Amino acid sequence: MYKALRILLTAAILNSLSLMSFLAMGQTGDTKSTAKKIVIAHRGASGYLPEHSLQSKSLAFAMGADFIEQDLHMSRDDQLIVIHDRYLDRVSDVAEKYPNRARSDGRFYVIDFTLAEIKTLQLTERFKISNNKKVAVFKNRTPLWDKAYSFHTLAQEIELIQKLNREQHKNVGIYPEIKDPSFYRHEGKDISRVVLQVLKQYGYSRPTDNIYLQSFDPLELRRIHQQLFTQYQMKIPLVQLIAKTNWQLTSHYEDGRAVNYQYDWMLQAGGMQKIAQYAQGIGPWKNMLIAGNSRADNLNITPLLKRAHAVGLQVHPYTFRMDEGRVAKYASSFTDMLHIFYFKLGVDGVFTDFPDKAVELLNLDSAVESRKKAQVLDALRKL
Repeated sequence: MYKALRILLTAAILNSLSLMSFLAMGQTGDTKSTAKKIVIAHRGASGYLPEHSLQSKSLAFAMGADFIEQDLHMSRDDQLIVIHDRYLDRVSDVAEKYPNRARSDGRFYVIDFTLAEIKTLQLTERFKISNNKKVAVFKNRTPLWDKAYSFHTLAQEIELIQKLNREQHKNVGIYPEIKDPSFYRHEGKDISRVVLQVLKQYGYSRPTDNIYLQSFDPLELRRIHQQLFTQYQMKIPLVQLIAKTNWQLTSHYEDGRAVNYQYDWMLQAGGMQKIAQYAQGIGPWKNMLIAGNSRADNLNITPLLKRAHAVGLQVHPYTFRMDEGRVAKYASSFTDMLHIFYFKLGVDGVFTDFPDKAVELLNLDSAVESRKKAQVLDALRKL
């Protein structure tokens, strides 16, 4: 009788503890998703080292990121280059080494260079041109041309991550993004097929494999889901990235003319149900979840996250940066902003240039919860 009473009391206290944890999140907390919250290293540990350098990826691994992101473009000889833009000229010295290779718009396209040529370039911190001078986009990060960083392929990065996983007994995942698939098909290349071939070659083909495959292009994600997965006997989790239509981020070609894609339907009622037919998650801009005009005492939370969780979609917003001017005004610090999204809002993961900060926050939360439970169990033992 006494033993049974203790068991019931233990269950009641632990349930109460879970309830208190939920209440501590605030009324905005979403409990639909109970999976482990994750940290996605956005272009690696890009807040500390040049984006998409192998050094940045190694640092993200060491910092404890759960997933490391790879943006993918194609070279002239069909190699998958890990780089964010379709252009080389804002992260390298291509304009100096190949001054006559720009297109009519003045840009140097990845697709116009072979892998061997791209390997000759020096990769650096992202810059912009101001008064005919190269100026770092993020002034307090790695200085321009600091060291001899270089470009690499998707295969090289996967081999690095898998090697580190074996040596460190970890299972850090990959989070590749297929960039501009419509542009590449217009140029005569099928980037999605090549990406799937490489992923399958390295063992990423099942729903349980530690990977998310993302794209801003919903037509391409539907094609992958409906056609290419069947052809390659694959089924890995897909994530629909969401942009604002006026960013003009995604285009499709009609009669040889690029037409801007309209994203508005994704943010409307019923949009998440449509995405759930072909994807397992969404990657919205963080201001699509909490409006930028929010205040600390009045968060303007949109219905997007609850709509996504209601149909079983993971929610991984982008991009969390602690650089000057990048912390939301409703947050007291970068860590506070992360806390709001992870625990008050209830997202499943975040893309961040500073993965160590998100890892520290999640580890602290886990330690606090473990300590609370230990205190409860210790009290019960004394009954």
